[in-house]
Amino acid sequence: MKLVDSHCHFDRSDAERVNAALERARAAGLVHAIIVGQFQGPGDWGAALEIAAAHPDFFTPTLGIHPHDAAKATEADFEHLARTCAQPELKAVGEAGLDYYYDHSPREVQAQVFRRQCALARELGKPLVVHVRDAHEDCEAILKEEGVRQGVIHCFTGDMDAARRYLELGFLLSLSGVVTYKKTEALQDAVRFAPLDRLMVETDSPYLAPVPYRGKKNEPSYVVETARKVAELKGVSVEQVAEVTTANAAALFGFRV
Repeated sequence: MKLVDSHCHFDRSDAERVNAALERARAAGLVHAIIVGQFQGPGDWGAALEIAAAHPDFFTPTLGIHPHDAAKATEADFEHLARTCAQPELKAVGEAGLDYYYDHSPREVQAQVFRRQCALARELGKPLVVHVRDAHEDCEAILKEEGVRQGVIHCFTGDMDAARRYLELGFLLSLSGVVTYKKTEALQDAVRFAPLDRLMVETDSPYLAPVPYRGKKNEPSYVVETARKVAELKGVSVEQVAEVTTANAAALFGFRV
């Protein structure tokens, strides 16, 4: 069984545990992971790209400005993002999007920064990794208006209607450990509805550890629990979920397994 974690985070504070985490990931059947680089403040982009460069056989990197930090971005940061995402080893723009749950940045600023990253992804011909929370209508509208038709709604937690609308736009849906939690019936119905060949699985580590690890620090090896839950909801084997979601991730992000 070969699995891909389609969205995870490691940074400077994780440097010592990366090797051990990768050993556990490989033992669990993982063959690859998408490591998401994030803007953390003016001139500070974390260490995700350096970690990816140290493990090119396992990590494919992306880079983006999260809506939480949208208000901090300067023109110099946008220029850096554009230059970096143009490099061939960067396979996607993001994560970028809208977060109306926390509202750490003003919504109009979130929208502006999201649109700029939509335009960048379109210009580069690369997929967009989208973060959206409590903002599905506005997110869909911006993706439509900006003409973005290639990418993934990461950590998808919407209902069947939201799933349908993103799928119609051409996006994949990536499922995190949230799908294993109680009281997520609407999300689980959306998973049953969505075609398997439009789904991926992720950890969003170090956050959102799936059951039975909920409450612990998440890591890529735990993605197998999400795959098991998706298999249960779809009425197929976990091996089939692994095969299809791995192929989906490889096709979207352009790596070989």
